[in-house]
Amino acid sequence: MFPRWQWSVLSLPPRHFSWRVRGNPLYWSLEERETLEAGYDLVLATSMVDLATLRGLVPRLAVVPTILYFHENQFEYPIVERKTDAQGRSQSSNNLLEAQMVSLYSALAADRLVFNSHYNLNSFHNGCEALLTRLPDKVPAGVVSQLRDKSTVIPVPLKSVVSNAERNSIWGDSLALYPKRALRLVWAGRFEYDKGGDRLLRILQQLELTELDYELAVIGQQFRSSPQEFEQIETQFAHRLVQFGYIESRSNFLAALAGADIVLSTALHEFQGLAILEAIAAGCIPIVPNRLVYPEIIPKAYCYTSRIDDLPSEAESAVALLCNHARLIAIDGENQPDINQFTSLELVSDYEALFCSTAQGG
Repeated sequence: MFPRWQWSVLSLPPRHFSWRVRGNPLYWSLEERETLEAGYDLVLATSMVDLATLRGLVPRLAVVPTILYFHENQFEYPIVERKTDAQGRSQSSNNLLEAQMVSLYSALAADRLVFNSHYNLNSFHNGCEALLTRLPDKVPAGVVSQLRDKSTVIPVPLKSVVSNAERNSIWGDSLALYPKRALRLVWAGRFEYDKGGDRLLRILQQLELTELDYELAVIGQQFRSSPQEFEQIETQFAHRLVQFGYIESRSNFLAALAGADIVLSTALHEFQGLAILEAIAAGCIPIVPNRLVYPEIIPKAYCYTSRIDDLPSEAESAVALLCNHARLIAIDGENQPDINQFTSLELVSDYEALFCSTAQGG
């Protein structure tokens, strides 16, 4: 959004999460020191960066105004218990605690904190409060209030999305609209536990009990240890699937969204819902659980009942809502929710004000 400004960008490969969270200042402070000491008006870091350590290892950064952007936080992640260490402690819990402490120290070291949603902001502050109460002693007062005073919410801006006129081969060549063809249903997310593959499976099984004629695209990155529910979906719903797995080309991914009628979420971990927002911008009707960030960004009419501990009941609610919106689409080509507040056009002035005021020490 700011092509006239000069930017230096540092990034690391998106793998080995626990090491990335703790190891980025070690690598950057030694391998990218010349870049980091070049002299800047502002540092913009994501919450994956161990900012406190980085500013300590590269002293010149300590005097540069700094914004820490949270696209997620480490206090609202659904835990999957894994193998234990020699003391009987969960290694996943240990890694999560380490990540939480890093994000707390980074937040204290930053001049401004920005979150992509109020849900993200509040869950981070509440998580920090809960973490501090676990410490045995010598906990200073006012830590969370200090964080709140320098926090604000500005969503990640939506880039332009392809129009409905653009087509993608995954849906075939038919120009007909539903119900003159099958309903096109898309699910987009990583093939990981926190995106609710077990819930997607249960919803699809429930959907098969209806008379709805639909085609299905399950789009996302696959990993070596993806939950087995995704393999079951690929096998059990082969007769519905037009796409299963990752789409390398972003333009093809956006075109796949543009060709769909409904986008479905089953997430257990979502702080802005960019994939859902992109799908809405591309013309999809959202069907999302009434939890996480969704009630903040999606009208109630598109939210099914969230029942974390009752998958069959949640699936029934999701299917009932999905079928109802399919009927509305068939009747009058239902319009999507208004998401203009998430576009670059709407947000550019907020970002410019944030950057300029922070750089000027405001």
